[in-house]
Amino acid sequence: MDSDLLPEHVLIVEDDQGMRTLMLRTLRENGYRVMGVRDGREMWAALDGNPIDLVLLDVLLPGANGLDLCRALRAKSKVPIIIVSARGQEMDRVIGLEIGADDYIAKPFGQKELLARVRALLRRSAGLAPFPGHSKADVIRFDGWQLDLRRRELLEPAGAVVDLSAAEYDLLVSFLENPQRVLGRQRLLESSRARVSGINDRSIDVLISRLRRKLQTNGSLPPLIRTIRGVGYMFCAEMERR
Repeated sequence: MDSDLLPEHVLIVEDDQGMRTLMLRTLRENGYRVMGVRDGREMWAALDGNPIDLVLLDVLLPGANGLDLCRALRAKSKVPIIIVSARGQEMDRVIGLEIGADDYIAKPFGQKELLARVRALLRRSAGLAPFPGHSKADVIRFDGWQLDLRRRELLEPAGAVVDLSAAEYDLLVSFLENPQRVLGRQRLLESSRARVSGINDRSIDVLISRLRRKLQTNGSLPPLIRTIRGVGYMFCAEMERR
């Protein structure tokens, strides 16, 4: 992948936590930006305003199944879709491809096969606008701050570079991809799982506390990361992509 380009952004729609975590880790460790959601409702919320380059879509989901979601998504966008399912029968593959999926991967599958299919489809789809038709952002600005995604560099309002660990950077990107939305601890754990060993709920609280301190240059201002008691955290700042 060309290092001068922003890494492709993959959305995983999978209700099985273990499988979702494995897919997130595999793709993130191989240089992709990744988001993981559990069902169709969370899929549409993730797609709202986030440039997505490829969707990995499980068939057996709570609520609307993956085939119905694939059909609805294809009606809105040309974003590449890979159907993922334990049902590997030929008819399931045929239906998925006929309603607009670009590829089909049957469970169980290995990490190498997952990566090969994702890379191949992204190569074939090069040039398509990411969902929902927005261009990729190189820089995200929020409340006077600036995050350069190509350089992985955070600048405070005064212009100084703020040092972030890899886990803090991943966590900040996850918040910026979901502004004004409450994110549960499990969602945030998955965002940084590849970077933190022995991670648990307490670990994510400590990590968020460190990131919050680095983002608060003026102690009198309210924190950009708000705690939603009993639920999770929300990033409160308005953001601008360029």
